[in-house]
Amino acid sequence: MFQLTATPASALADEPVHIRVTGLPPLQIVTLTASLKDERGYVYQSKAFYKANEVGELDLMEAPSIGGDYVGVHPMGLFWSLKPEKVFRRLIKQDVMNSPFYVTLNLYDSVYVQVSTTDQPRASQTVQRWFSGPGVQRVQIQEGRVRGALFLPPGEGPFPGIMDLFGGRGGLVEFRASLLATHGFAVLALAYFGYEDLPKKLEEIDLEYFEEAANWLLAHPKIQKPGIGVISVSKGVEIALAMACFLKHVVATICINGPNAIYEFPLRYKDLVITPIPSFMERVQMDVLGAMRLRHYKGDARDELNQKSVLPIEKAQGAILFIVGDGDECMNSREYAEQALDQLRSHGRNNGRMLVYPGAGHLIEPPYTPLCYASPHRLGSGILLWGGDPVAHAAAQEHSWGEIQKFFREQLTQTRSKL
Repeated sequence: MFQLTATPASALADEPVHIRVTGLPPLQIVTLTASLKDERGYVYQSKAFYKANEVGELDLMEAPSIGGDYVGVHPMGLFWSLKPEKVFRRLIKQDVMNSPFYVTLNLYDSVYVQVSTTDQPRASQTVQRWFSGPGVQRVQIQEGRVRGALFLPPGEGPFPGIMDLFGGRGGLVEFRASLLATHGFAVLALAYFGYEDLPKKLEEIDLEYFEEAANWLLAHPKIQKPGIGVISVSKGVEIALAMACFLKHVVATICINGPNAIYEFPLRYKDLVITPIPSFMERVQMDVLGAMRLRHYKGDARDELNQKSVLPIEKAQGAILFIVGDGDECMNSREYAEQALDQLRSHGRNNGRMLVYPGAGHLIEPPYTPLCYASPHRLGSGILLWGGDPVAHAAAQEHSWGEIQKFFREQLTQTRSKL
């Protein structure tokens, strides 16, 4: 009797699942598939071919896939190789509190290159992937101008405080904040345009808005003093670095694949205005799928004319961690991070470091999130190329997630112990 088990059957989205099959004929070749339907009804699927051992068992912790969407020993391959049925879709959890993603695992007793709806699996199991743990609270925030959601771990606290900034898609993105809260951080997922009564489009970065949010977060009774951290990706990195430079409360900053200068829109802070470096549409390249490669589209921050737009990173008092995907097709992220680190060193500072992940793309997210290679820009008409090799990208997400938590624990509890 075939038996397919996946344990735990209900777990956090960033936790591994152990998949095993028993009761197979010795050395039987089988197809394992995974499928998921997101909250908008879009379907994501993956498959891999495996060979049972001499006693008719299969353990994905040890057995290599011999074909399908990946090859080799990848215990979570069926999860991170999920691909949208309709191309150019990005899997994003909307409701992080009340419902999980349901991933259905199916076993077929031969090689199925294409599984049809009439094919009946020999065994099946559904696993739940949650984005918040027991006791995590979500508090909707409308304080002054500040808009977002605060995620609090269970317990009295105080907890290390983090602000979470996404990029040019706008709106409110919560899945990273809710998972970090599950791991013991109090996290404010902050919207800054395209949400509620905030500006519909981003036309300038008003740093005083982010200062107001930082002050509000730090004043919260469940937040550890004296400083907060910021985690950011893409356009959010410009804002996070500016906060690190100009706001003394920001003591730990993580920059995932973003620039070291101001691009596209000016940044304002009190009497200071930093004008943006121009971008050049003629440098946009199209890949074979018709997606836009923006990697070389921005002007060079090292040009003398653009120096006034480079953020004064040497003013940052706290630690900065740059996380870089070397296969990023949206930004020249490695070069930006290297320039920032050179700038720190040239001022005698050693408060920055960089993690480079060969083959990882632009959207480095929590572990086991499927690679989004390209997707429509929410505010534009084109398809943006994010890049990344699925296997390398999955490894980068798994490793960097541990490093992110370690960095914030060290930096945010360390600043408290200095008092």
